[in-house]
Amino acid sequence: MVEFAFLLMIFVLLLVLGQAVLVIGFVAALRKKGPQLLTDQQAPKAMVILCLRGGDPFLADCLKRLLNQDYPRFEIRVILDHPNDPAYPIVTETIEAHGTTHATIEILQKKRETCSLKCSSILQIVDSLDDSYEFVAQIDADTIAHPTWLRELATALQDENVGAATGNRWYMPHKLTAGSLVRYNWNAAAIVQMYWYHVAWGGTLAVKTSVFRETDVLQRWGKAFCEDTMLFSLLKKVNLRIAFVPSLMMINREECDLGGYFFWVRRQLMTARLYHPAWLAVAGHGVVTTLVPLAALVLSIAALLAGNTQAATWAGSALLLYQVSIAVLLVPMELAMQEIADSRGEISNWLSPAGKLKCLAAMPLTQVVYAVALASSIFLRRTVWRGITYHIHGPEEIRMEEYRPYQPVQEDRVTSL
Repeated sequence: MVEFAFLLMIFVLLLVLGQAVLVIGFVAALRKKGPQLLTDQQAPKAMVILCLRGGDPFLADCLKRLLNQDYPRFEIRVILDHPNDPAYPIVTETIEAHGTTHATIEILQKKRETCSLKCSSILQIVDSLDDSYEFVAQIDADTIAHPTWLRELATALQDENVGAATGNRWYMPHKLTAGSLVRYNWNAAAIVQMYWYHVAWGGTLAVKTSVFRETDVLQRWGKAFCEDTMLFSLLKKVNLRIAFVPSLMMINREECDLGGYFFWVRRQLMTARLYHPAWLAVAGHGVVTTLVPLAALVLSIAALLAGNTQAATWAGSALLLYQVSIAVLLVPMELAMQEIADSRGEISNWLSPAGKLKCLAAMPLTQVVYAVALASSIFLRRTVWRGITYHIHGPEEIRMEEYRPYQPVQEDRVTSL
């Protein structure tokens, strides 16, 4: 028992060191100074797509920021799948109040049964573009873009080896509910993997229109559940890469409950399983980071009950080391994100001393809920997204069960395997 406990301690030490290297590399990327932004004369023409289904809490803010982008040549196309969607009046009022001429609203005409409504919406807009547009940018309704958001995407795309540019999300919720804190903890770990595995994020994403001609991405989107996660593999085939733009780490202040987080993160994991070659590494990391602290806890209890204090000390120390390391590694990430938020004039002091303690207390819960969601995502064959049920039989075997206009009810609460 002592030997096993000692070996467990060594394994935890190596695991912690490995995770520390990945976090330090990611934080270094966050603090790296970006290139000089394109001038107005250099800026290529762009199309910004906002796909909507339901009235998100920060939708009006999202639209106002989009309409006020510091970019010379761009248009905004807002697309909804039904004219009676709750988002429609919000969009209409916001655009009319701004008095803009470069934003339009349209309704999804062809609701494909072979892909998600979001993929159908993107395809409708992309299919209507002429050759004057050099890139297409996507944004989610919970992304509040700063004035140079679009210019930063365009700058990253200037590299001839880059086919797409992306940012990522960082949560600073207004209310520290259990679900919000668990989501914050999980996301902090997830974005490190997304950075190293080059996973694109659809909430802030730009794709060169030349990619639509050089790859079969449009055909793939017509049979896909999501549009972003598959980009790494598609671009790699034509020797292009995804550029991560650190300044486009976007602050999300929405809150959620624990149930909402569970169904959301399970869907995120399912998309990785379907569309990214690093899925086995992601799943393997999840298994290891679940079993190792569990083994340390069980072994320490068993050793105490057996009166083996030496084994209990090694196992308990391994558990303590792992849990402390998770908290410590979160600190430089949070500080780097606060610096990015401060540079844009955004509020960053969201965690009070009491909030920090709540965040620490939520870490064990995060591990448990994530482990259950990971296990469930492996076998998930049916999911609900914004009130629409999809059957998932493979990466290109997606079936929408039945189209219905959006109804403001809690999503994903009735979901089976």
